[in-house]
Formats: sequence, C-alpha cells, structure tokens
Amino acid sequence: MSGLYLYDDARARALEPFALTRPMAEMVAGTASQRDRWQTALQMPAIGVISAAHLKDFEESGSSPAAAGGIPAGSVIVNARFVPRLSGLRLPNGVGDASADLWMSAGRVAAVRTSREIGSDVFADGRRTLDDLARSGGEVAMLDGWWIEDVWDFVRQLPEQIADDLVLYQRPESGSVVAGALCGPPPDHSVVIGTHPVLVASDRVHAGEVIIKGATIEPHVVFDTTAGAIYVGAGTTVHAFTRLVGPCFVGRHSTVLGDRIATCSIGDHCKVRGEMSNTVMIGYANKGHEGFVGHSYMGRWVNLGAGTITSNLKNTYGPVSLWTPRAMRDTGMQFLGTMFGDHAKTGIGTCLTTGTVLGAGANVYGAESPPKVVPPFAWGNAPPYAVYRLDKFLEVAERVMARRQVTLTDRARRQLAASHEARWTAESSE
Repeated sequence: MSGLYLYDDARARALEPFALTRPMAEMVAGTASQRDRWQTALQMPAIGVISAAHLKDFEESGSSPAAAGGIPAGSVIVNARFVPRLSGLRLPNGVGDASADLWMSAGRVAAVRTSREIGSDVFADGRRTLDDLARSGGEVAMLDGWWIEDVWDFVRQLPEQIADDLVLYQRPESGSVVAGALCGPPPDHSVVIGTHPVLVASDRVHAGEVIIKGATIEPHVVFDTTAGAIYVGAGTTVHAFTRLVGPCFVGRHSTVLGDRIATCSIGDHCKVRGEMSNTVMIGYANKGHEGFVGHSYMGRWVNLGAGTITSNLKNTYGPVSLWTPRAMRDTGMQFLGTMFGDHAKTGIGTCLTTGTVLGAGANVYGAESPPKVVPPFAWGNAPPYAVYRLDKFLEVAERVMARRQVTLTDRARRQLAASHEARWTAESSE
C-alpha cells in the first residue's frame, strides 16, 4: 500500500534527548505533530515510519508503525525534519501538488515519490539521503516551511510556527486539523485585549446530544491577543486568573490552572500551573504547581515537582550552549531553557540551569541543581547518578499512564526496554 513514509535521517536520530524514545514523526512543531503536518500538507495517510532500530516498536495513539520489508512504488518518503507551513495550504486538497514526484524547499529535497519498490533496510543507518531517490524529469513542487537542523530549533521557531498554524485554524475548512472542534468566541465573562482572534472550541451537538464537549473558560480569564491569536481546544478548562498571551495554543482535555502562559503550545491532556513562556508540551505532561518554565520543550509523561524552575537567560545575556551527542554547541540563542525527554521527572524545588538537557526517563531530585546534561534513565540527587532499573521504570510508567486512562502495551514496553538498553551517557557521547 502506498502512502506517506516519514524518514528519520542521521541528523534526526541525533536530536536528543527525544530521539532515544520517539521518532521525528511524533515530535510536535508549532501546534501539530510532524505526522499530522505531512498528512495535512499532502492529503495522504501516513502509513510508515523509517527510524532507528530501537524505535521499531514505538506505539502511541495515532502513530504509524515502523516500515518493514519493501516500500511500494508510488509511495512518498518525506524528510521528517522538514516542517511544512500550513497557512498556505489550499484545503481540502493540501498543496494541490499531490501528484508531484519531488517536493523541494530552500533548495533541498523535502519529499520524493518512489518510482519502484525500495527495501526499507537501505535506510537502516539514516545515511541515505532523499536526493539519491530523486529521478530526473519528474514533476517538481515547492513547499514552504522550516528545517529542523538542531533540537533547539523547535523552540527557536515556535512563535512563528504557532502564529502560522493559527492562520489555518481560523479557516472554516480546517476543522479536521483540530479534531473536528467547532470554534466560537470566548465567553462574555472573559477579558480580551488586542485585535487578533480568540478561538474557543464549542460543544459539538448531534441529534440533541453533545458528542464533543467544548472548552470551559472560567470568569476572570484574560486573553491577550496583542501579538497573536489564541486557540483553546475541546474539553479543556482554563481556570480563573489565567492570562493567555498569543500566539498561543492549548490542545484538548488539558487544564490551565492560573498565571501567565505566553507563546506556548500545550498538547492534549496536560496540566499547567505557574508562569510559562515559549514552551512546547507534546502532551500528557504535568506542571501542576508553581515554578517558571521558559523556552523549553517537554516530552510526553514528564512530571515537574512543585517549585521546579528553569533558567532561560544567562546572567551575561550571552548565547546559550547546549549539550548534543557530539559536543557542547553554541545555539546562538539568548533564551533557552530545558529539553525534557519523555518520562523525565523532577523533585520539588528542582532548579535547572540555562540550556539543560534532561534525558528520557531521568528522575532527579535534591537540593543541588542538576548538571547541564543528565543522562537518560538516571536516578538520584547528584552525579554520578544510578541507573533507573528497567523493571522499576516500567512499573512507574504503567502507573502514571493508567491515571490518564492510557495502557502501557506490551509493544510499548518492548520499545522502552530497547531505549533503556540503547541509552547514551554524557561522558561517552562528548
């Protein structure tokens, strides 16, 4: 069956701390996953992911399975590091060039249609480029968007991507992108500042019954749209004394418990309290207590203990450096907080320095600030950290997920076990 295959090249497979536990297809850029973005852009179903071997059993709701065997002729293989711009799409037909053979952006190949069956094993190490598959004489289409070169690009590009996505969400034909929610204005008991729109999911009614519950906005909520639009998804509750500052996106079934939330993309089933700015929460993450988080990225199942604080600006006001698997790198960004890998946990009062990487599954606590890089599945209050035992980690993960009515399947267990075995250490990776 032909369709979309999202390919993690070698660069994508080094975007830690996330590449250890999830393919790029399930990373969120702006307000949507890469999988959803590409499906919307080309109006084709995503049926496979080409990623690292330890992710072959990755499984989340809506995710595509790992490609195995042959990729049929006529399939479209996309570079999962390219983020298609959504505002210019001509829905319902996407880019209007779904019959193209090659999609280019900024002089680079973003996607290519296969002219013959290709074994998925040729992409095993991520070194194969899509340029190798392009055939001469084919029809070429141009795509607008952003390239993810480094992990901090998800934060650097966030304001522009949220603002662009919300342009599409304002169009009546875009309902499928935001889970079929019908949008209306905020209630009269809220306060709106600025001229950009506020989109609040309304109840969806069929045959007199509510089939999708809209958002609940309590009194004394302020929507500051001076710099951009704001979207609040179905089933979400925004509590009194919250100030949402646009451009800002809050997904479905989340809870915002107060304070200033500015230029953030909050995924489904999240809990947020306290000041937060320029931050992505993929989904199913908890920041249920006070403590500033800024210019950060949070994977799934992250839980921040009360009073956890991220620094996002150096006292020198200089550029922030961030650990990568190859070396410490100068990001060129003045503001950059913490990269929280999937299932990472912090204890109460944890203070994270500017440009911190907290590995997937890490559990850190205590009076000392953790170092700028904490390896995945680390456990303790100071380095050298113990390794979080796999059986204990899986036991906790199962318990955490069950609280949100999500089952840790046998397949997901196998993937997490493979990630645990493949874990990197800061020392061996420098």
